[in-house]
Amino acid sequence: MSKSKVLVILALLLFVLSVSFQYRDEGAIATDLKSAILPIVTLFYFITVKKKSLFFTVFLLLFSFSELMVFIRPYVSYNLDYFLGNSLYILAYSFLIIEISKSISLYHVLRNYKIHLLVLTILNIYIIHVLQTIVDPFVEKSNEYYVELIYNIVMLLLLSVALVNYFYKDNVKALYLFIGALCIVFAEVIWVAYTYISERHLLQMVSTSLYVLAYYFFYKQSKIEQEFKQEEVDMLIN
Repeated sequence: MSKSKVLVILALLLFVLSVSFQYRDEGAIATDLKSAILPIVTLFYFITVKKKSLFFTVFLLLFSFSELMVFIRPYVSYNLDYFLGNSLYILAYSFLIIEISKSISLYHVLRNYKIHLLVLTILNIYIIHVLQTIVDPFVEKSNEYYVELIYNIVMLLLLSVALVNYFYKDNVKALYLFIGALCIVFAEVIWVAYTYISERHLLQMVSTSLYVLAYYFFYKQSKIEQEFKQEEVDMLIN
């Protein structure tokens, strides 16, 4: 059996076990198992994708490092775990934003998607307000509050950029990136609900499932060769 097949089976097994342990009220074990999935997906990416994107690779590595911090959490201070872990997530999302937006013509977007950008901006401000209202009683106006604020801004910026990128390119690669970003955002919002509102097992299972779907679509888009060079050149010209 090839290494890639072993990694796929291992990732699926970890997902099934994570959901199973969560159902059995073993949240800590479920979280540990879930945190090992993306590092395995990252290994799978390095093995199977020949033409790797620098920014997407950095995104996977940073996200994987932050996920793996769950295994050293008992041995480090809360502040180190919280601030370093969230900083890695923020950096990871930032590199993914760069990856998605690097081939977008800002002039074309500003000229053709004014209404889209306005609606996205209003929607993002509202969602950020709702998320900060949820976490505010738990973090107040400490440094954690501002970390959560930056985290939410970057996360929603990722979704907005992915959506604009799909409008701009209208191809399968852009669609996969948008669906992946959408799954990530929904997973994050549900995780906030699980953490701060109600620790219902269903919420964590849904969040984990959405993360796995996001990993799948991000991997799928990385396998698609750039076959739209002339189309992108024409967009830049127009």
